[in-house]
Amino acid sequence: MKGAEQNLQPIWLDQNLEVVKVIDQRRLPHEFVIVDLKTVDDIIMAIKEMLVRGAPLIGVTGAFGVYLAVLNLKNDRISDRDLMTACDRIKSARPTAVNLAWGVNRVVAELSKEKNSAKRCERARQAAEKIAEAEAKKCWKIGEHGIGLIKKISEQKNGKTVNILTHCNAGWLACGKYGTATAPIYAAVENGIDIHVWVDETRPLNQGARLTAWELGECGVKHTIITDNAGGHLMQHRMVDMVIVGSDRTTCTGDVANKIGTYLKALAARDNNIPFYVALPSSTFDWELRDGLVEIPIEKRDADEIRYVQGEDEGIIRRVLIPPANSPVANFAFDVTPARFITGFITERGICKATEHDIKKLFPEK
Repeated sequence: MKGAEQNLQPIWLDQNLEVVKVIDQRRLPHEFVIVDLKTVDDIIMAIKEMLVRGAPLIGVTGAFGVYLAVLNLKNDRISDRDLMTACDRIKSARPTAVNLAWGVNRVVAELSKEKNSAKRCERARQAAEKIAEAEAKKCWKIGEHGIGLIKKISEQKNGKTVNILTHCNAGWLACGKYGTATAPIYAAVENGIDIHVWVDETRPLNQGARLTAWELGECGVKHTIITDNAGGHLMQHRMVDMVIVGSDRTTCTGDVANKIGTYLKALAARDNNIPFYVALPSSTFDWELRDGLVEIPIEKRDADEIRYVQGEDEGIIRRVLIPPANSPVANFAFDVTPARFITGFITERGICKATEHDIKKLFPEK
């Protein structure tokens, strides 16, 4: 997927292996800023304030957070109690994305195998880097499996443009190389399929208009930004061939938590008989939860994310108030799309229906 290749990843270690570097996604597309994370507090801040975002990337960031925790415990003997306190703090930074706890727990499990305190730091670093590499490979596989869905639509349309609608940002910024929802798109473009992407602006924070549009533009993928409320109209008028979104947490029964507004897209897709796919790595499944509407915690974020919008005005980044300053605001960050509205999941192991039986057929070890 040459179109998805990036010289930079959204997260990496500096040359001295002591600083975690991330792209500050709050500043894109108008400013490209790299931030140094040196402590567990820095990691927590980056996750909470959304310098880093997207379930897979949050998981990788959490894994590097454990490495920094070990690195910064200067004693000859690392206190397991101090380490676990730091890990618990990292895992509580954002409640909805299951990848965060998954990434932290994976590194902790590796550390439990190493009794030599002097070697535990190296073990933590290697574990975090392996998680980052593995998540990128999963995204590649999602693209390999998902391209067949797009190719089939292209053939049905005799090679005419395949129009794909996506919501929020599930690209390389959120996941590492290729992304999840964007991986099949990049694979299709590389294989010469004519693709056009409808990009939901995705309020609040406009991750679609700011981030997905920036990614697609950098890779030369045709796209058009639309308001969040335009998707249903486009589907009614047969201007959308399929919907592909990402996920922040998916139950073993197929319910999907994703950026607020995803549920409405699924309803519109069902009403207009348009396939609605969720692209996700196995790390985003929560194998313990069964009822997404009841059990998935929905994060409520700062009201100012709705009150204000940020943009560029003649080269100056400005923040502008939209509603009356005293009007109450509720900022629900995610919604849950029930499994019955989902056509299927695109995973690193293949495509399956959104049912517990089919999911566990792909992942029998779970």
